[in-house]
Formats: sequence, structure tokens, C-alpha cells
Amino acid sequence: FVIFLIPCFVISTDIAFSCQNADDFVGASSPGDVVIGGLFAVHSEMLHPEEEPIKPVIQNCAGFEIQVFLQTLAMIHAIETINNSSLLSGVTLGYEIYDTCAEVTKAMASALRFLPKFNSSEDAVEFKCNYSDYIPRVKAVTGASYSEVSMAVSRLLALQLIPQVSPASSAEILSDKIRFPSFFRTIPSDFHQTRAMTHLICESGWNWIGVIATDDDNGRFALESFGVQAMVNNVCIAFKEMLPAYLSDSTFHTKVDHAIEKIVKETGVNVIVVFMRQFHVLKLFKKAIERNVNKIWIASDNWSAAVKISTIPNIRQLGTVVGFGFKSGDISSFQAFLRNLHERPTENNKFLREYIMLLSVCAHLEYHDFQTCIANQSQDDLLENDGSKPQFWRDDFLNANVEPGFIHSTILAVYAIAHAIKRQCKDRDCKDPSAFTPWELLEELKKVIVIDDGKEVKFDSNGDMSTSYDVLLWKEIDGHMEITTMAEYDAEKGGFIFVDEEKKKDFLALKKVQSTCSQHCRPGQVKKVTESPHTCCYECVYCPENHYSNQTDMDYCYRCNNKTYWAPINSTTCYRKTIYFLAWTDWFAIFLLLLSTFGVVLVLSICVIFTKNLDTPVVKASGGLTVCYIILFSHFLIFLSTVFFIDVPTEFKCKTRQALFGISFTLCISCILIKSLKILLAFSFDPKLQNFLKCMYKPIPTVVTCTGIQVIICTFWLIFRTPFVNQNFSIPRAIILECNEGSIVAFGIMLGYIAALAFICFIFAFKGRKLPENYNEAKFITFGMLIYFIAWIVFIPVYATTFGKYLPAVEIIVVLISNYGILCCTFLPKCYIIIYKQETNTKSAFLKMVYTYSSKSAGSVAVSQVSLDSKSSSLQATITDSCKTENDSVNGNCHFQVPGQPLIEGKVLPKIAARTMVRKRVSSI
Repeated sequence: FVIFLIPCFVISTDIAFSCQNADDFVGASSPGDVVIGGLFAVHSEMLHPEEEPIKPVIQNCAGFEIQVFLQTLAMIHAIETINNSSLLSGVTLGYEIYDTCAEVTKAMASALRFLPKFNSSEDAVEFKCNYSDYIPRVKAVTGASYSEVSMAVSRLLALQLIPQVSPASSAEILSDKIRFPSFFRTIPSDFHQTRAMTHLICESGWNWIGVIATDDDNGRFALESFGVQAMVNNVCIAFKEMLPAYLSDSTFHTKVDHAIEKIVKETGVNVIVVFMRQFHVLKLFKKAIERNVNKIWIASDNWSAAVKISTIPNIRQLGTVVGFGFKSGDISSFQAFLRNLHERPTENNKFLREYIMLLSVCAHLEYHDFQTCIANQSQDDLLENDGSKPQFWRDDFLNANVEPGFIHSTILAVYAIAHAIKRQCKDRDCKDPSAFTPWELLEELKKVIVIDDGKEVKFDSNGDMSTSYDVLLWKEIDGHMEITTMAEYDAEKGGFIFVDEEKKKDFLALKKVQSTCSQHCRPGQVKKVTESPHTCCYECVYCPENHYSNQTDMDYCYRCNNKTYWAPINSTTCYRKTIYFLAWTDWFAIFLLLLSTFGVVLVLSICVIFTKNLDTPVVKASGGLTVCYIILFSHFLIFLSTVFFIDVPTEFKCKTRQALFGISFTLCISCILIKSLKILLAFSFDPKLQNFLKCMYKPIPTVVTCTGIQVIICTFWLIFRTPFVNQNFSIPRAIILECNEGSIVAFGIMLGYIAALAFICFIFAFKGRKLPENYNEAKFITFGMLIYFIAWIVFIPVYATTFGKYLPAVEIIVVLISNYGILCCTFLPKCYIIIYKQETNTKSAFLKMVYTYSSKSAGSVAVSQVSLDSKSSSLQATITDSCKTENDSVNGNCHFQVPGQPLIEGKVLPKIAARTMVRKRVSSI
């Protein structure tokens, strides 16, 4: 193997703090069966010589850190407590603690002291391919104070898999067990801290913040982790400022000034997150106080409980400090240890000896100045004053500067190592330093369970101990800034647990501070990103129609979940659309129902009138009571069909209303068609026409066939493209319940078929329009058909362009107009004669009127053929009478001639014969 000697660089002054041999490099030590190493940044910086060239010499340090010095005392106290207990059953723990001076170089030199082989005559590290059986001087290490130092040291200790348990290094990258296989820590990683910070920021309603961090591994990794958490939670970082990691950097003060200038310039940023070491924060805050900066400062675990910062003069001017500190436990025994510290010997503890010297040098100063004096003294300054000042002790100073979180985590780290040693020593004699190797202790450390304040805690698979955080609030009490615990943050559940209601009020007070790039968008509004690269800078715009937002600062508007809801512009909720239909209570529906009811009453009245006057000529001339009843019944059904157009549409109503109307109207038109055909047949003298009409005139088959065709049309319609209830969303804030006809083609065929029958009826009736006035039914049928055609011709464009709940009313109106038109034209003239002209409703009056009508016709009429159909019920004649005077008729000079036929010579019809023929035609009616 190859041996590397540990270098020892000597300072020229041969005094207590110089390094002349390896043992001089140790800060505090004590022998034991199992030795634990310690790495702590007791000093904040290492002095660098100004002369050139720089030599490889380990320099003295400056900036005595009381808080870190207390951590070394916590480690010593924990080891002594374990040695005085029965935990290790007679096995004693020793320690070697080194000062890293917050420098990686110094820390690496210190870590080399842990690697030489146990009981080796020289401080040398053996190079081997396999360290499985290698026994180094120390079995485990506690520290270091900063993540950047721990990263470097851990890589070195991983060579021999020496367990390293840090009470303060929180960088998230240290959870990577591939790169840092032997690293453990008794605190959560920065992942939980940065998540807790963003949780606090979001809970307080802030999204526009600044971040200041040190330009080292710890600061960069913390900033990266926080940036990810901020992005996930829609928190924007307005600016990032990086300060040099070492106070000795010549640009440090310039960059502090630049950071303060940036804070002052960004007036909208009222929350600053600070990931820095305590001595960096101290410099930053002093400069901020000079510039009267007043913000909310979110402190990382490095300085959230730093008493030396909270006691800066005029610290209250900075605003509010809220931070996250490691969960503290019971440290009463440690505080008792501190009260008796002055009685301890200092031979093996250079840190304690230096502290006593600092007390002597700064004894004449007030509390804060006293603290500043201690921090500003370098080891070189103390060398000059060594022995020149009397010893001085302040019992209160150390206890006043205790940061419970760091003390607790340090003690916990020692106990974790002790429990792992206990597991190793179950079946081994651990008084023998070669009883086990560090890597065996590492395996046991992974399984260790420690009881802390009655709870079991252990390392997870990443080597982290998932303890919680204390949320600390710097609060002025009686003129002094006190660091109080406001809440507890559960790292596993990710929530705040407030100590009491008073502390919750303190938290709510933080929300009053605004730190946003843009004003909050109210419910009903949505964020519209501007040209700014930050998503937190936006404009607030109203949600469009049918969209809503019900929370503050929403990124998008929700769409109303279906067509049955709507929302106006700038809405916070969706409203159910109003459902419209032609209800029974609607005034227009009532009006139409009254018209339908009146039509039913009119039908019944006509039915009664015709029944009472069954044997009168007018009723007989109308085709008889049976035909009239069928026509009146169809009119009744048509009026009844209008009821199905009103109120909430249902499947039954949609299917019934058109079919009922179509079949009823077809039945009505079919009966009227037969009547028109009968009238034409009765008075037709054209032989060809007579034969055609006789073939066509089949009343019952004709009515059944015509109506049956309509029944077939409606049946196919209902089977293949049946009407259904439809929700019409054409009106933005309403739903129109209506019947969809299913097939416009089928609907058109149904109406077209009725129109075709009506047109045929119109043609037949038009030919018989010149019959006697009081009995001329064909003329009124013609007029009724005209009303039907006009109504439905107007209906088509109106129906096609109308929408809304009154669309059914359009069809009702057309149905009523056409139904009333045909009903009134068919029956009212007859009712008028029956009621008001009873003298004309006799057989004699009827014969006289027909005779008068025939006798007044112009021209000479010779009858070549007389066609009489005894089954006809209406009169239609084409008679040309050439009788000039009554005497001509008596003398037999009246000639009847069929148009288009030659006069039959010698065939003279006397008056009596003419009267006889008319009487026969009338009797046939």
C-alpha cells in the first residue's frame, strides 16, 4: 500500500492557536473506547494573507461563532451523558472536534485526521483497494455545520464508509445516497423547508418575492429547490441576489449594497426570502437598517433563531422576520451543563479557552456590543492579548444565545450514533477498538430508532430524519425583540399547527401585507398574462358569457358544465337556465284555448241545431245527418288537437298532436269532397262527365281510402321518424322545450296530402258555385278552401322563421283559422236559414226557388239527356231555358237543350213537363 502523510503547516508564532503538529489541530478532544469525530464552523472565516505568493499554509480563523461553539458543547455534553449512563454498558465514547472555519479546505484537512489507521505510529492514510477490514481512528463523525462543507467531507469519508451525521447541513442534494452513501442528518432536507416557505407564502397571499442567497453549494441548491417549489405554487421570484460565500471576498460589500439597492427599487416586492449564513445576514441587515428598508423577511433554518441578529440595534425597523427552525426538544440538562461550564478544565478544549479569553477582552462592553466584539475578534488578536486580561465569566451569555433547534439536533446526532454502537456491541467486546469497522456501524445506523420526547424517530431511506419545523416569529415584547414559536410545520403532512389562537392572529396579521406583481383578480375575473415573463404579472379580465370563476386569482374560467346552465359576463357561478314552453297560464295560450273551446261549443251547437231540424230541406241538402255528424266530429277532433300543443311537451303529446290533426282534417276534407262531387254529379248533363262522376262517386270507399292514406302516412312517420321532445338552446339564457317533428319531410307530406285533397275539393266545388243562393253549398265550400289555402301558405314562412315558446301557437292559430273557416263556411249559412229564415226552409219554398232559378236562365235549352242520381244530396244543373214569357211556357214553346248538342227538332217540352223534371231533380235531393 501507499502511505500519505497528513501535512501540518506551521504558523510562525509558537502559541496556543498555532499548528506545529497534528494534535495542535484538534479543537477539543477526549479519549474513549470508541472515538467520534466532530466538524463545526466555530469561526466564520479563515484569514488569508495579503502577501504574494500564497503558500499552502493553514491560517488562523476569525469571527468566533457563539451558536456553533454551543453545538460543540452540546456534542460534548451528549457524549458525557451517555458515558455516565448504562446505554453502552461500560463502553466509553471519546471525541475529537475540529474547527472548519466555514471553509472547505480547512474541513478537508480536518477530515484527514479521521482516516489514519488506529494506533498507527504515523498520521498516515493507507491506500487500499478494499477497506472492509480497515480500522480508522474514528468510527463516526458528527457535522459539518454547512452543506457545502458536508458535501466535500462526505465524499472523503465515503472512501471508508465512515458514517457522518450532520445536525445542520440541509441541502437537498445530500439525500442522494449514490453520491453521499455514508451521510445522515437529524434534520429534514431543504426540500421540506422550501416547501414550507412556499406554503407560508401562498397562505399569506403573496406571489411576488425576492430571494437572496450565498453563492455557494448550499445557497445555490436551496435557491434551486425553492425555485421549483415556487413555480409549482405559482409564486414568482422578482429578483435573485447572490452574495459571496466568504466575508473575505473583496466584492462582498459591493454586492451587499447592490442587493439592498435592488430591494429598495422593487417597491412591489415586500417579502424577501434569505438563504444565508448568520454572519452574511448580519452584514445585510445592518446595511438595510441604514437604508430604512421595511419588509417581511423569511428566514432559513441557518439564521431564523440567531439571537445575535435579533439583538441588532433598531432591528425592528427592518419589518417582520418569520422563519423556520429545526424542531427543538428538552434541552434543560444542557442548560444546566452551561451553568457549570466555568468549572470545567480547558486543557483539552481550545474552543472553551478561546471563549474565556474573548469574555475577558470584551467584558467592558454592553450586551450587543459585547457580542459583536466576540464575533469580530480574530485568533491573531487574541494571541496578542494572551494573558494580559484577567479571566471573566458571564453566566447568562451562553444561555441567552442558545438556538434550541441546533442544540437538539446535535444531541440527537450523538445519540443516533450511540444507539448504532450499542447494536454493534451486543455480541462484541467494543472496548477493543478493532471490534467493528465503520461500514458495519453504517449498516446499523440505518436501522436505528431513537426515542425523542416520547416519539420514535429514525432515518429514512435517504438518511434524513423527518422531524418537523418550528415556525418562528420575531416579535417585539417589552421593547426587546423576542424569537417566539408561532406554529409547527409538519413536514410529512405539509400543514401548519398553531400554538394557540393568539399566534394564529399573528399569522393572520401577516396577510395584511401585500406582495404581488398585480392586484388580485376577484371571483368572476381571470388572469390574463401580459408581456412580462413572470406569470404573476397579469391583467384581470372578466370571464366571458357562460363561464365563471369562483376563486381569487384563477388562471382560467370554468365553463358551465352543460347546456342547461348559463352565466353572464363577470359571473362567480352558473345559473340554471329558465325553461320556457307555452304554459296553460300564459295569456296567449289562454286566448287560444278560449278560441278552441268556443269552436267546440260551436260544433256542439250546430250538432244540436241539425239534430232538431233533421227533416228540413236544408239539412237534407247538406248530405244528411250522418255526413254532417262525421264532419262535425272531425272538426271537434281538430279543435281538441290544439290542446296537445300547450303545456310541457311530452313524447305522447308530440306524437299525438300532429297525427290527430292530420287524420281529423283529412276526414273532414274527404267528406266535403264527397259533397262537392255529389253536387257536381246531380247537375251535370255531359254524358262523359256523368260517367266519370258515377265511377268516382263512391262515398264510403272514397272517405275510407282518403283517410286511410293519411293514417298510413302518419303511422310510418311515427314508426320511423317519430316526433320527440327537444331542448332548444338557441336563446342564451333559456331552454325552449318543444316538439321536434322528427322528419320535416314526413310533416310536409302530411300537410301536402291534405292540401291536395283540399285542392280537388276546391275544383269540384268551384264548378257548382252558381246554384240557388240559399242552398248553394258549393260556393261556401270554395270560400272555405280558399281560407285554408291562404292560412297554410302564410303558415309555412312564418313557421320556418319563428322560434321560441310561441312556435306552437303559430300552428295552433293556423289550425284554428282553417278549421273555423271550413266550419263556418260549411254550416253557418245553413244554420242561419234554419234559425232566421224558416219560411224558406220548406219543401214548397225550396221547389219554388229552384224553379225560379231555372226559369230565369237565359238561352234555349233542349234536353238530350237527363241524368238523375237518386243518391245525390245536392243540386247542380246546367239548364238553359229559352222561355221568354209565362205564355211561352204554357204554349209549349220552352226548349231544353244540352250544351254542345243540336236541338232536337219537334221535341218541345211544355211547361208542365219542365216543372215535372225540376220536381224530380229536387225530389232526388
